[in-house]
Amino acid sequence: MPELPDVVVYLEALRRRVVGRRLEGVRLASPFLLRTVTPPVDTAAGRTVTELRRVGKRLAFGMEGELWLVLHLMIAGRLHWKPPGAKMGGKQTLAAFDFDAGRLLLTEAGSKKRASLHVVEGEAGLRGLDPGGVEVLDASPEEFAARLRAENHTLKRSLTDPRLFSGIGNAYSDEILHRAQLSPVALTQKLTADEVRRLYEATQQTLTEWVERLRAEARTQLPERVTAFRAGMAVHGRYGKLCPVCGTRIQRIRYAENETNYCPGCQTGGRLLADRGLSRLLREDWPRTLDEMELRLGR
Repeated sequence: MPELPDVVVYLEALRRRVVGRRLEGVRLASPFLLRTVTPPVDTAAGRTVTELRRVGKRLAFGMEGELWLVLHLMIAGRLHWKPPGAKMGGKQTLAAFDFDAGRLLLTEAGSKKRASLHVVEGEAGLRGLDPGGVEVLDASPEEFAARLRAENHTLKRSLTDPRLFSGIGNAYSDEILHRAQLSPVALTQKLTADEVRRLYEATQQTLTEWVERLRAEARTQLPERVTAFRAGMAVHGRYGKLCPVCGTRIQRIRYAENETNYCPGCQTGGRLLADRGLSRLLREDWPRTLDEMELRLGR
């Protein structure tokens, strides 16, 4: 799912293309994309885009007359900029936004259609789609610490909670926690002041660096390859590979459709965190340390 760095770069590329341009019309290829009824999506036709904003992981198009088109790409939604009159494309195309300067296509791979489009009016309507998380790149250390300790959850859960922090998801939370050298299952209200400081600095550094990396990759183009698994990441998507910092094999915790990747050497003092499914299956045979796992694997 596109997270803060991805959405920031998307918005920068879109601003160059659509701000100040007139939206000729919106064509929906999937009835499941539109999640609101009032105001009708057709009311956007003929209006000029006045601004773009990020609302958490959503992209918000501000139109004349305080109308907003708000897109959430979810896991597999992607945007593509095409010349005016370009074909809609295949069955993966969910919508086409026709501007006087070009056509913006929304596609979604896979059978699960999760991407969404909301049409809302005014700032109040836009706020209704905002979970309320603090903007971490604008937050002071004190604001960050207050949000972090507002509830007692694991670090992984807190960082990815959109009510607490805006725009951080599964991928960048793994990278932040690795840089901060903190366990993903550490409890927020048990952190020391130094650990909170490390987490704040790691969050700022990780997100800023990835915005710059993605900006350099995209240059003037609309990002086409938005993915959660990127070359250069330290732990996310690198299960079984060696940590670039200490050389320990990256481990994971799997749950539902997500997984948390971490380095036992950098983050947990060599201790393996129990994978919910596998540890229930193995019970007392679950290895407690990295050395024990390596021994069982014959490494």
